[in-house]
Amino acid sequence: MKPRPDSPSLIRVWEILFAGLLMILIWQAVVWATQVESFILPGPLAVFRAFVSQFALIWHHTLITAIEVLIGLALGVTAGILTALHLTISERGRKLVMPALVMSQTIPVFALAPLLTLWLGYGLASKIAMAILIVYFPVTSTFLDGLTNTPRDYLDLARTMRSPNRSTLMQIQVPAAVPSLTSGIRLAAVYAPIGAVIGEWVGASNGLGYLMLLANGRVKIDLMFAALIALCLLTVTIRAVVGMLCNRAEKWSGLTDRN
Repeated sequence: MKPRPDSPSLIRVWEILFAGLLMILIWQAVVWATQVESFILPGPLAVFRAFVSQFALIWHHTLITAIEVLIGLALGVTAGILTALHLTISERGRKLVMPALVMSQTIPVFALAPLLTLWLGYGLASKIAMAILIVYFPVTSTFLDGLTNTPRDYLDLARTMRSPNRSTLMQIQVPAAVPSLTSGIRLAAVYAPIGAVIGEWVGASNGLGYLMLLANGRVKIDLMFAALIALCLLTVTIRAVVGMLCNRAEKWSGLTDRN
């Protein structure tokens, strides 16, 4: 069977490219219209030149941020999945833990960054911890919601067949909750870079957040924008890879008709 030329993945690529081009055109139009100084808002061409001339430096800091994001994302998603499974099995745990999880979201994650830096130091650990904190709750809440809202017919059939609770959980509830879980993971893929960069802003000697602060302090605004663009490209790439993995997981669950 021949692939359709208007496949969803191809459409998304063109949508991203079109959106990026539109943003660049608007950016350049604002620079032309306002005649703003380059140390306040450099034009796209100046930022591109900085990106090319400082590529090795930007690449080095991008790799550091990517390591922080990927480790934090993996650990945060794992912790969220395990927590949701435990809360599904244990009603007492759900009554004790869920209020604490909800209350934890009233504390701004940004306010925890200085504490994490103080406790874990200026290395990778504090940035990974920030990424974990910022993705943990969305994954836990979406997966738990999917597990607790399994179609009643499936559960009634499992009871009729006298299926053990753990078998029901792993063979019925988990596959049924995969779409909810993947929604949370897609959000986590976008949020994780935010957590890592916030940690770098508070205290670091490497990473794109550190590079942006360094460039801003030295009034190299073109380099700062180049680092910001590198962060956007990193986030889009991670989101795209995570999206493909989530699509595969949804196909495995057998409860989606995506191609």
